[in-house]
Amino acid sequence: MHRGTAGQIRARAKPESGSVHVLSTRGPHVFSRRSVGCVKARIASVQKARCRREFLYSVDQPCSNALKEQMTAQEVRLCGLLLQEHFGEVVAKVGTHLLKSGAQNLRTIIHETGISLDLVKKSLCVLVQHGTCVFSSGRKAPGSPTEYRTSCDRILRILRYPRYIYTAKTLYGDTGELIIEELLQRGDMTMSSTVKTVADRLTQNMEEGRSMDYSEVSSAFSKLVETHFLQRCPPMAGAGTKDSGTPATPATPAIPGTPAAPVSTAPPTPESFPDCYRVPHVTLIGRGKRRLSNEDGEDQRNAKKTKMDSETHGDEGIYWQVNFERFHLHFRDQAIISAVANKLDQTSSEIVRTMLRMSEVTTSPTATCTKPLSANEIFRSLPSSYNIPRPILDQYLTLLVDDPMEFVGKAGESGGGMYVVNLHKALANLARATLESVVQERFGSRSARIFRLLLRKRHLEQKQVEDFAMIPAKEAKDMLYTLLSQNLVQLQEIPKTPDYAPSRTFYLYTVNQLPTARMLLQNCYKTVANLIERRLFESKESKRLLEKSQRIEAILASLQASGAEPEQLTEVEEMITAPEKQQLEALRLHINKLDSAENQVDETIFLLESYVNSTATS
Repeated sequence: MHRGTAGQIRARAKPESGSVHVLSTRGPHVFSRRSVGCVKARIASVQKARCRREFLYSVDQPCSNALKEQMTAQEVRLCGLLLQEHFGEVVAKVGTHLLKSGAQNLRTIIHETGISLDLVKKSLCVLVQHGTCVFSSGRKAPGSPTEYRTSCDRILRILRYPRYIYTAKTLYGDTGELIIEELLQRGDMTMSSTVKTVADRLTQNMEEGRSMDYSEVSSAFSKLVETHFLQRCPPMAGAGTKDSGTPATPATPAIPGTPAAPVSTAPPTPESFPDCYRVPHVTLIGRGKRRLSNEDGEDQRNAKKTKMDSETHGDEGIYWQVNFERFHLHFRDQAIISAVANKLDQTSSEIVRTMLRMSEVTTSPTATCTKPLSANEIFRSLPSSYNIPRPILDQYLTLLVDDPMEFVGKAGESGGGMYVVNLHKALANLARATLESVVQERFGSRSARIFRLLLRKRHLEQKQVEDFAMIPAKEAKDMLYTLLSQNLVQLQEIPKTPDYAPSRTFYLYTVNQLPTARMLLQNCYKTVANLIERRLFESKESKRLLEKSQRIEAILASLQASGAEPEQLTEVEEMITAPEKQQLEALRLHINKLDSAENQVDETIFLLESYVNSTATS
């Protein structure tokens, strides 16, 4: 490539992309020790000036922007689709309006959405029941109407419901699975009603003559509470009633002539009161009951329901909900354990699993690392089935500490050595591996090599990228421009002089991991929304065939329950023709693929969200 001479043009525009390619009059520039120090000093000064400008800009912004959550159009779109799929169009319209408009009172919601008072009240009840909406006293003045607000984080949990249920099934079997499923469907329930419902469902699937005892379901419920997967709902204090809009009484009386103290609009957290994880004494004796047939059991069921409502079990008014944060900590730990197993071996992952299990109760959810554990404690807590001698354990701990991924760190020498699991570093490395994987899948292995090189070296000129990556100049330039156009790589200008002349400016390529992770997170939200829309479209197109299949399956189930002959069952099955069966099979296969893709993208979303949140807390 022609580099140009001293009297020629210093910069040349690239026709196809419109970007500027900087030419050097002295060939490829190689930094000396002195020039590297100058560049680093200049980078620090530029970044300091930029931070100062951003601070001044943030100070000048109005307060309303600070109160408004950072929600993008893709997040609002995905939340609307989730609400529509699970609760219907009216609830989705109210929830989406609150996401876009922020906290509003009942009168404003009715006026701006055009929905009737009764439907708005019911929609808000549904959203509050499932924890996706909170209410508090008005912010304008004492006595102002109650305001309702919702957030994307609470609604996006709906996307992870299948994963919560599967985790409960893995840890606590079918009983734990049904307990979590019932609480997710209802929002919150008392322990007695949950135990009865789950016992009835388990009895329904058992053989004739067998039933599930209430005590077994109560034991599984208690285990879920002990491990903090379930928690009590926080008491509704700090806000007035929905209809009256009367705010809570302030803790300290207002003094005349002084400005009123700001009223906290944050909802109470379950951990803010001491009985959050205390299981009440419930008097439940009996076994699950089978569901009666529709023909002869309607009157009996209504009578029994009235009788059950009048019974007392000792837990009236104590409602329970799923602790989503505890599930998220479990998902984070499993991601770290899986990464260690893939990077090293299964024994190393079991050592990390033991460390995480020992510190899961004592470590704060926002902590950067676990509490220090001595090698002696880790050795005593290892599963006996692995039979790892103490010298081998020391070698594995040394290997984990020296690993570049830094999953495990050393915090001291007492007790044979104090070790911690670096939670935030692990999340950063997992997010980094995800970004590298995305670049490799979209742009190929050579672009991934350049991306990985920039992550490691931080700042490089184009010539240095070509040399270090061992890629021809033309291909490296095209790959850098492609990554730059997709905002995966950034270009930083380091001027030698204040005039930013191209001949006296260094152009360094770099990768900012956090903004890139945020951008990829938005792409994941868009992907899941597209998958949901496609699945809904496929189901709508074959709605008639699906309804016919469901009717025939219901007829077959009733005939089998009544002991019908095989000829009758065959006659009912033949109501669906062979082409319809093929169409149904293809539709189910396609929908299963879409569901599987949603779950896989959600795993990436969780990983990137955990990384972004960890940078905010640290």
